[in-house]
Amino acid sequence: MANPLLKALGLSEHDRAVLIHTDDIGMCHASLAAYADLAAVGIISSGSVMVPCPWFQATAHFCREHPAIVDMGVHVTLTSEWDSGYRWGPVSTRDPASGLLDEAGYLPMTSEAVQRHASPEAVRAEVFAQVERALAAGIDVTHIDSHMGTVFFPGFLESYLEVARCYNIPPFLVRRTQAQLEAMGFPQPLAARLPAMIQELDAQGMPLFDEITFIPFDHRETHLAQARRTLERLPVGLTYLIIHPSKDTPELRAIIPDGWEARVADYEIFMQDAMRALLHEQGIHVIRWRQLRDLFRSR
Repeated sequence: MANPLLKALGLSEHDRAVLIHTDDIGMCHASLAAYADLAAVGIISSGSVMVPCPWFQATAHFCREHPAIVDMGVHVTLTSEWDSGYRWGPVSTRDPASGLLDEAGYLPMTSEAVQRHASPEAVRAEVFAQVERALAAGIDVTHIDSHMGTVFFPGFLESYLEVARCYNIPPFLVRRTQAQLEAMGFPQPLAARLPAMIQELDAQGMPLFDEITFIPFDHRETHLAQARRTLERLPVGLTYLIIHPSKDTPELRAIIPDGWEARVADYEIFMQDAMRALLHEQGIHVIRWRQLRDLFRSR
């Protein structure tokens, strides 16, 4: 069935639309600097900020100073994954009993650790605290999504949807069957419940994506060709394309010694006119989270 969002956006049911989303803004200075350049160029759709991270306040300042080009959501962050010595903690608590702190006092490094130890009440408090901090900092929050997918778990997902309804902000969700969810690694109880929840949200007018994709993290020399292949294969409907752009800095190289090149490649490729030309050549419509939020609120 065609995604009703296509018609609401003025497109046909046979069109291909993409939301080009920049993850992890504020994780480090390199991510904010890249986002600032990409937002000015205008080829990306949106970004989402990691509220617990050190460069959150600078990101909020940028959002306040550039409202005309910024489309920023909250990247709900329940993990602190880098083993390079760069970590961050929750914003709502310092209580180890919450399950949101590891033995070093930071957010756990893996989604599995959060899902194993954190209480749903603590996760709810943290999700609300992050969104409230972003709003209080003057960010016109356009959506919420989940860092490392940690919030997509029984007992946690309910808070994610609750904060979306409370602040009238659409959450990132993708249409999936139970079999697809299980193949993606979702636990069976959630995979069994989520399709019915998504169907109910669809009936309520919640914006839903048909597909999610990434450009493979590989050497920057082949990144443009990989981007072309990814865009050529986009299906009809609404696709969420996630990138992780960052500028090449000593800070970034220290944080991600084995993965910084891919993030720099994302930045460099999406700054090129060739990407704009490729989207035009493929007839792909680029949409923004702000459009989806406004549609959601109008309903």
